[in-house]
Amino acid sequence: MLLNSDIITQIAPLELKARTIVEGFISGLHRSPYHGFSVEFAEHRPYNRGDDFKHIDWKVYGKSEKFYVKQYEEETNLRAHILLDVSSSMYFRHFADWSKLRYSIHFVSSLMYLMNRQRDACGLVTFDRDIQLQFPAKSSYSHLRMLFGKLEHLLEDESNASVEKRKSASADAIHDLAEKLKHRSLVIIVSDLFENVSGHKALISAMKHLRHRKHEVLLLNVLENKSERELDFPDGTYLFEDMETGSEMELMPAQVRDTYREKMQEFTYEFKLACSEAKIDFEEIDTQSAFDLALLAYLNKRKKLF
Repeated sequence: MLLNSDIITQIAPLELKARTIVEGFISGLHRSPYHGFSVEFAEHRPYNRGDDFKHIDWKVYGKSEKFYVKQYEEETNLRAHILLDVSSSMYFRHFADWSKLRYSIHFVSSLMYLMNRQRDACGLVTFDRDIQLQFPAKSSYSHLRMLFGKLEHLLEDESNASVEKRKSASADAIHDLAEKLKHRSLVIIVSDLFENVSGHKALISAMKHLRHRKHEVLLLNVLENKSERELDFPDGTYLFEDMETGSEMELMPAQVRDTYREKMQEFTYEFKLACSEAKIDFEEIDTQSAFDLALLAYLNKRKKLF
């Protein structure tokens, strides 16, 4: 990751972690992937709590004794809704330092911080079989702080080993959201897509519903690659448990690894193709990798919209 996960874990609260991740990400960009990082000065606006001090125009302060920040041409009013899968399968980890859910929470927090920095409005939806929490898209700093608080609670739940099993039914939650959203938005779905295979067509249909309602869609498929995409376990016999149903299966990964990988590649290819046909951006995210790819996927999607 951009920082060692142990170091990030020790940083508190979540807002500070998000800021640390985003600032590390931005400092690592050799060339801006979108104009939002440009320095095309447009005008001043009053300082708002949470604004970066480096954008304060001290010359104006010297004349007026009031704080103003430089506003840039690319500051926009993008409206985005982040859909976070909180079903039981998201609690899985084996090789990675963090579970898929913990990784996703830190990514979502970083993304919201980045959006707020760009004056974009951000909302949050959590779901499993149904929508669990839903907050509208707003760009205020107080709204951002409230969302961070909700995600902090999710981190606490993730640390609780006795969390009840919750199945995923992404399609139902997305159809529900598509009917509720009244304004054209960017919808970012963060999920491991672990649900019944028969449900994948329904998921594509639900995302097409969003597209039909004129929303843009970015799907981030979060998995622990080494275990879930590659089945790359050391030799031996393992007892695998379905985290959403509790069903168990004992097997030797080496005996089925090749077939498993073929099936995963086939599924991913077909899913990507279906997303492409529906003009839905799809990105694979590995929980053992840095947040760069996921943040760049968002920035690239944002760039297409303006």
